[in-house]
Amino acid sequence: MRAVSVRGASMVPTLRDGDACLVWWGRAPRPGDVVVARLPDGRGLGVKRAEFADPDGSWWLRSDNVGVGTDSAAFGMVPGQDVLGRVLVRYWPKPAWLRRSA
Repeated sequence: MRAVSVRGASMVPTLRDGDACLVWWGRAPRPGDVVVARLPDGRGLGVKRAEFADPDGSWWLRSDNVGVGTDSAAFGMVPGQDVLGRVLVRYWPKPAWLRRSA
């Protein structure tokens, strides 16, 4: 487990700027999970929703707040090894388990 802090508005309403979350590092995602990933082209780490995987293990990641965040619509599929873990719970400021999207 590792703690991460969310920056930006790309995951609103699920997560907001400054939310603190626990991440199950090394845990493979399932479609609909919120994940931490190494984003392409020097964008650093990001918190995104895992939409679907290609047979090669690459993931399509999206922002919950479409139009605000940068996601796979801009940078394409993310290699599976760059999806670092699943976000399980927001523990601050208002604790909540994260659920998969429908």
